[in-house]
Amino acid sequence: MPNSQIPPRPLLLSRARLIDPSRDLDMRGDLLIADGVIRDTRQNIAAPDGAEVIDCEGCIVAPGLIDMRAFVGEPGASYRETFASASEAAAAGGITTVICQPDTSPVIDNSATVDFVLRRARDTAIVNIHPMAALTKGMAGEVMTEFGLLKAAGAVAFTDGAKSITNAQVMRRALTYARDFDALIVHHTEDPGLTGEGVMNEGEFATRLGLIGVPAAAEAMMLERDIRLVALTGGRYHAASVTCRDSLDVLARARDAGLAVSASASINHLALNENDIGPYRTFLKTAPPLRTEDDRAALVAALASGLVEVAMSDHNPQDVETKRLPFAEAAVGAIGLETMLAAGLRLVHDGEIAIAALLRAMSSRPAELLNLPGGTLRAGRPADVVIIDPDEAWVLDPADLKSQCKNTPFDEARFSGRVRQTIVGGRTVYRRA
Repeated sequence: MPNSQIPPRPLLLSRARLIDPSRDLDMRGDLLIADGVIRDTRQNIAAPDGAEVIDCEGCIVAPGLIDMRAFVGEPGASYRETFASASEAAAAGGITTVICQPDTSPVIDNSATVDFVLRRARDTAIVNIHPMAALTKGMAGEVMTEFGLLKAAGAVAFTDGAKSITNAQVMRRALTYARDFDALIVHHTEDPGLTGEGVMNEGEFATRLGLIGVPAAAEAMMLERDIRLVALTGGRYHAASVTCRDSLDVLARARDAGLAVSASASINHLALNENDIGPYRTFLKTAPPLRTEDDRAALVAALASGLVEVAMSDHNPQDVETKRLPFAEAAVGAIGLETMLAAGLRLVHDGEIAIAALLRAMSSRPAELLNLPGGTLRAGRPADVVIIDPDEAWVLDPADLKSQCKNTPFDEARFSGRVRQTIVGGRTVYRRA
């Protein structure tokens, strides 16, 4: 029998701080895993015969993280990232489920491509991979895809990736159509007309650098339009990446109106601001761009309060040739699978957010929005679990990253908190040496 088919030994994680945001659980105790599922979480669990026992004293045991927005280059751009390399990076970052984006070649806009992604990931990845399918055919923003067929094939949500649908009638039809299938629409909120040739946040800092800016209004206006369409249609809507205070105001009004609206923020926008770009550091060129410190602080406060419900990596690998260019010409994007949790723990240590709220935004809430079985330590659920040493100090060396591309905005950054072990389906897929 191949090793991958041999049932793993029972696993007892003892003397841990158990944090399960799905149950508002934070306690000292043990967690028992057997046959790929969680069996029990309580104090003083006796180890079954033949079980592996791991002493987790001083560590946190939590549901494996679910990254709701990551680019993986298969099919068509495997030189940037493969399912194998992305899953290795995810496991090292405590991520047990990756939601990949449809902007591949070909675009994930039909059942056959969804099936290819699922089969390829099953054969090569060590973590769970689920695809989002394209919202419109070819991601051209004109003709809707077949939501029902794509959802049946395994698509967990619908998005046009980093492209915004400018035609309001197309978006209205998509929200109406998705409502009938209880499908989640995930939309990138940037008005391309206002964004124009902008390469960083519009303001004094962009002016001093001599770079064209992107106004925050480009995001807030598109989000405002979408919220009005949600009110018309009753569809489920998720803003892919909010970055500014103006968008938070729009989101709060939608929540007060009782609309089925949620939003993500990337770890880059939660942990960094426009000043970090410094002397034209292209590894910090993202879309949407990094905003002001006031925007960043407001975003973290919104995550802590639950107004913004999800924190994600926005993992976007770019090879060195596309990044080592003048800032205006460099490709957008930064990798984030391996640093999402570590950067988030910075916010915890700084007192900006509680650890339970951070883990909820990175595990339980994404699972609920996408109707996935993970994101919990409940008995009977898949044993997707992460063990975290919350206080270990370390310095990121890009050479140690498992992603194929090394375009990290956290080059040589100092962190406190690191993944000790990642478990998927009861099997250890990462253990720090």
